[in-house]
Amino acid sequence: MKVVLDHVTKTFPNRNKKDKQDVIAVSDFTYEIPDGKLIGLLGPSGCGKSTTLNLISGLLKPTSGRIFFGDDDVTDVAPEHRGIGLVFQNYALYPHMTVAENIMFPLGNLRGKDKMSKADMRAKAEEIARLVQIDPYLDRKPAELSGGQQQRVAIARALVKMPRVLLLDEPLSNLDARLRLQTREEIRRIQRETGITTIFVTHDQEEAMSISDAIVVMKDGVVQQIGAPQDVYNDPCNLFVAKFLGTPPINVFSGTVRAGKLYLGENCVLEVPGISDRDVTVGIRPEGFEVDADGPMQCALNAIEVMGRDVSVVAGHPACQSTSIRAIVDADDVKGLSMTVRFRLKPHKVELFDTVTEERIGF
Repeated sequence: MKVVLDHVTKTFPNRNKKDKQDVIAVSDFTYEIPDGKLIGLLGPSGCGKSTTLNLISGLLKPTSGRIFFGDDDVTDVAPEHRGIGLVFQNYALYPHMTVAENIMFPLGNLRGKDKMSKADMRAKAEEIARLVQIDPYLDRKPAELSGGQQQRVAIARALVKMPRVLLLDEPLSNLDARLRLQTREEIRRIQRETGITTIFVTHDQEEAMSISDAIVVMKDGVVQQIGAPQDVYNDPCNLFVAKFLGTPPINVFSGTVRAGKLYLGENCVLEVPGISDRDVTVGIRPEGFEVDADGPMQCALNAIEVMGRDVSVVAGHPACQSTSIRAIVDADDVKGLSMTVRFRLKPHKVELFDTVTEERIGF
């Protein structure tokens, strides 16, 4: 089921009595989510991603714009009639019910031709439980399960009616690091096996990039960029997107272009043909540095952090906008380093941005 948001805007009254202007939570959101894909809504707290999810679910009504499921305009349709499955951050399981009863609960609300017998509901619950791999725990109460198992129960309850659209609102936030990794892999597997269009809200860019077919990066209610995760990472449209995506984050410098060459401080570090002379903001991905004794970029070495196969070189440079640079390099390249380190830059890992608009400058 494709989901279409057509110029959707959501505003709320401003609680500041001195400011009469409404607060814009989502601004002119237009996007067609393809059928059967997993889309990640990504951005910092307050960017409008959960509001967007609530608009799609029907829990909120847009101030303007329309929402379609397939060819059906669902803008004014109640949540219970939209055919959605919704999974919350806090699981929202009924503690007095068993796992099976929690999963069957939505089926018990079906009426008319859709009404099911208890035997059919149990069979459907067992089928979905096998899909999310919690079938051995059907007779347990939620309190007897781990956090990851409880989250699977919540997903199973959302899936049991085979919704047209599955909505996940930061479903991994309450899990520890190992469980987050395991559960996000399960979500991707379940989505592929069911083929249900899924919208996944998270502030964790690593989660979104690892399981999404496409990501929507938002800031202050405005969509910044939409695309395949690796495409957005490689070709950010502005400085915000470049800084938001990537672990460790992109290194940001104040630079200058003169005569087709990029200068960081006094170092001429790269040729940038076609760019007019100007001040620029420079972003260099951690993997964009190569240790080279004859490299054009000289930095003060602060620390070397060993991470198995690779190492992280922490260094300082006067043009860097933060306290240090972090470069990911091969472990064999750091032997013999002492007070300074010299780098050669990989051009495809260097991004230039306008110092005022922060839009990306192609070169």
